[in-house]
Amino acid sequence: MGKIHQALERHRELLRFALVGGVCFVLTLAVNYTLKFTVLTAHPVTAQGIAVLVATIVSYVLSREWSFSTRGGRRRPHEAALFFLISGISLGLNALPLAISRYVFTLRVPEVQLLTQEVADFLSGMIIGTLLGSVFRWWAMKKWVFPLADARPRTPRLPREPGIPQDRAA
Repeated sequence: MGKIHQALERHRELLRFALVGGVCFVLTLAVNYTLKFTVLTAHPVTAQGIAVLVATIVSYVLSREWSFSTRGGRRRPHEAALFFLISGISLGLNALPLAISRYVFTLRVPEVQLLTQEVADFLSGMIIGTLLGSVFRWWAMKKWVFPLADARPRTPRLPREPGIPQDRAA
């Protein structure tokens, strides 16, 4: 059990980054398909772009306050500007496979059946695009947005006393 705990502790940032990514992936799916099958049926790349933008805003808050909570090195406005710049680049990387699938390979109705189009959209946009964007984002966040490890102190958890609500324990 000690080795597992050490491995989890050593890769804490990556695991948290992945968990935030998973939450934002589900959020992206929900927003993307809601838009794609309602108001943006003729504009799948726009629907995906909006979905990724919504998830990016949520990602900034979760990344700063949880995934990279001990990293820093920049004033918050500079950090936020870099985060959104890198996320914008990532948005382009995320949309690129879907755009290629739709407009270069013409994997869209009427050239292919609806099921083929939707499978191609999911694989190119949601899987390949998300992986491409995530790898770039992980590297860029550590390199430019949150460059200094241990720049912000970790806040230790206080032991909970029996019978006392957590918010009153101190």
